[in-house]
Amino acid sequence: MRDLDLTTLRLFVAVCETGSLSRAAEQAHIVGSAISKRLAQLEAGLGTPLLVRRRRGVVPTPAGATLLEHARAVLAGVDRIGRDMAGYAGGARGLVRVLCTSSVLEESLAHDVADFLRQPAHGDIQVTMEDHISPHVVRGVLEGTASLGLCWDAVDTQGLATRPYRTDRLAMVMHPAHPLAGHERLHYAQTLAHQQVGLPATTILQILLRRVAAGQGLQIQSRATVSNFDAALRVVQADLAMAVVPVEVADVYASAVGLRVVPLADAWARRQFVVCFKDPTALSSAARSLLEHLSSRSSGT
Repeated sequence: MRDLDLTTLRLFVAVCETGSLSRAAEQAHIVGSAISKRLAQLEAGLGTPLLVRRRRGVVPTPAGATLLEHARAVLAGVDRIGRDMAGYAGGARGLVRVLCTSSVLEESLAHDVADFLRQPAHGDIQVTMEDHISPHVVRGVLEGTASLGLCWDAVDTQGLATRPYRTDRLAMVMHPAHPLAGHERLHYAQTLAHQQVGLPATTILQILLRRVAAGQGLQIQSRATVSNFDAALRVVQADLAMAVVPVEVADVYASAVGLRVVPLADAWARRQFVVCFKDPTALSSAARSLLEHLSSRSSGT
């Protein structure tokens, strides 16, 4: 197999995403025949059909779907290279990419990184942050797409080194008219008879909540599934459901719109976050500096 060129990969992804050679050609500002020729050469080079032509457009074959996944990853990596090099061209001494869960980003990480960058010694360091679910954070660090990852220590860090970061406390957030709004503390099992709004099923928090419910022989009464805590709180504000949200996130929103935040009494509701990374000796000086800064924010220090 000859080396794959990036232009052909970009065109292949565009065809798969639009489902149309002509629309992909319009986006790329080239003629459709040029895309057809490149894709034919790609199929010949790989020795397998990648696309199926149908009456309403084209769809990837199983081999094409696999290539599409790889192509997206390759192109994302190339784009990161461009951004990273642009940072150095702009005078940055070092660049640190951080993957984190939305909880960490919403609660404390943005402020901690801002404090780090305000220090004169770090003025020429560039830090980028992307939020993902915990398993993707770990995978990204393992695969080298980020130097540091921040996630709940309940996730399997797959042999990565870790240092403690901050902690938080989970709470039930509900409309003041909710039947449980008068409680000062709740165990999660007490909430299972009521409608809830939750995060996607693959998140560590949602997996844990399902296990707790199953331990009681019950299921979560799910009213809605949303992608982040802000959306969950909007559903709660509409008095449609209650939600499990970190106190540190809920308090700001609740004080503005009058929601009730009732801490959970369960032991697992106190979460420890960690910074995960590979071999610390392989970290850049900028990444090591940020690691030390974040570790100093540990709730135990």
